[in-house]
Amino acid sequence: MTGGIPILVLPYLLVFTKFWSLAVLTLAWLIYDWDTHNQGGRRSAWVRNWTLWKYFRNYFPIKLVKTHDLSPERNYLIINHPHGILSNGAYINFATEATGFAQLFPSITPFLATLEGVFWIPVVREYVMSVGVCPVSEFALNYLLTQRGTGNAVVIVVGGAAEALLCHPGATTLVLKNRKGFVKVALNTGAYLVPSYSFGENEVYNQETFPEGTWLRFIQRTCQKIGKTVLRLNLCTFHGRGFTRGSWGFLPFNQPITTVVGEPLPIPRIKNPDKETVDKYHALYISALRKLFDQHKVEYGLPETQELTIV
Repeated sequence: MTGGIPILVLPYLLVFTKFWSLAVLTLAWLIYDWDTHNQGGRRSAWVRNWTLWKYFRNYFPIKLVKTHDLSPERNYLIINHPHGILSNGAYINFATEATGFAQLFPSITPFLATLEGVFWIPVVREYVMSVGVCPVSEFALNYLLTQRGTGNAVVIVVGGAAEALLCHPGATTLVLKNRKGFVKVALNTGAYLVPSYSFGENEVYNQETFPEGTWLRFIQRTCQKIGKTVLRLNLCTFHGRGFTRGSWGFLPFNQPITTVVGEPLPIPRIKNPDKETVDKYHALYISALRKLFDQHKVEYGLPETQELTIV
């Protein structure tokens, strides 16, 4: 996605502007420091504790709820649902200390995984590493879960861009049926799987899906197809509120988001697991996720009859 920005901008700076020396230094630094973001980055407690994040938390508000302890003697893959439009809950809860992750889960170091392309952008790369964001690549995940000792928790929003297109207020549909890569990583590394659900994530924006057969729907589908092919993103047509209540804009609605972290699912370490083994633990994970959802849905604003739909 965003990895295309430096690919286009840096050659331009090199050839057409007087800032060629800055572009050379930037490229040299990226090459020299390339492995850092795959090996845990440069986390900054100061950045993770910025007062800004507390204002962000209070705007919705956002809350993190622990249901079980995470032992620092293990490593974990915390799988977060749903993606929503921008995954506000996942970011504030796991990439900052605004909701007290370190106090709730002492001796556990969280890493929020995102697209590799983000780390191709100078300055942005340094910022995302400082809050504990890592690439969602096989190399980075395996390194964090096997080469840094124990007490590490990598957070993955597995629904990704496809799930963002299903984001509507009241929706509880997850793209998970054929998302099994995270189970393979867990088996290869022996990391326990931990389900987590952000109740309210789908409520903070309204997404518009235009009627089939209209020219607006044709344009929407075309843009989404191009975005998926070129940027690896599904482009959503969404809106929130403006600066005054009741106005239209792109600020999220201040609806509460509560991320509930469930019970760890023990996973054996099996190198190169076969399909049957992956399917077995994938089914166990879905069962644990449904249990977590059903136990907390009423408490956080959903009707008792609301069901979790897996596609």
